[in-house]
Amino acid sequence: MNRPRLFLVTPPEFDTADMAEKLKKAFAGGDIACVLIYMPGAGTKEVQSAAETLVPIIQDGGAAAIVYRDSQAAGRCGADGVHVDTSLEDVKLAVESFQPERIVGTGGTKLKHDAMEWAETGVDYILFGVLGLEEKESAHAKTLTLAAWWSELFETPCVALAGNRLETLGDVAATGADFVALKDAVWQSGEEIASVVSQANRILEAHPFAEAE
Repeated sequence: MNRPRLFLVTPPEFDTADMAEKLKKAFAGGDIACVLIYMPGAGTKEVQSAAETLVPIIQDGGAAAIVYRDSQAAGRCGADGVHVDTSLEDVKLAVESFQPERIVGTGGTKLKHDAMEWAETGVDYILFGVLGLEEKESAHAKTLTLAAWWSELFETPCVALAGNRLETLGDVAATGADFVALKDAVWQSGEEIASVVSQANRILEAHPFAEAE
């Protein structure tokens, strides 16, 4: 991988059948590394039910299927991993339970010290940006600053949450983040989903990583 890759985040609420069709269209648009099934307000049964439909589609598309916060649902539905951001102890527990067979990601912190402490647990990636905030056109300035700092200094891969307009995606890719997360830019743009993914990949291709000396 010599450039940032796409990390899609589902809307917080969705109809599963509709989401399944949207994901198929997304994969028709090109390379996607991961899809986070993001259902913060749902219980385990609801998450598991949705994931049982969506995980095979994501995996067939060649991406990793990650379930937000619910390790029980993630384990039962055959997901590739879980994203845990509730506490340092919860992250440690997820790492013990899931690795090395499955992925454990974390994120959401705004403090450099917390990011380093959470990464020391051995997580597979850390996400910068707050998933629950209403998205603006551009990525949050703090997200860009943290992603650029992290990419320069640390080995743990990082995901940077972009804004809801593709025109601002280059700013996020320029941080050197390994993955760029898109949420509303894909699902709420009003454009064809495959076209949005294709455009996003073209932007990311224009930001190759610097060769290590």
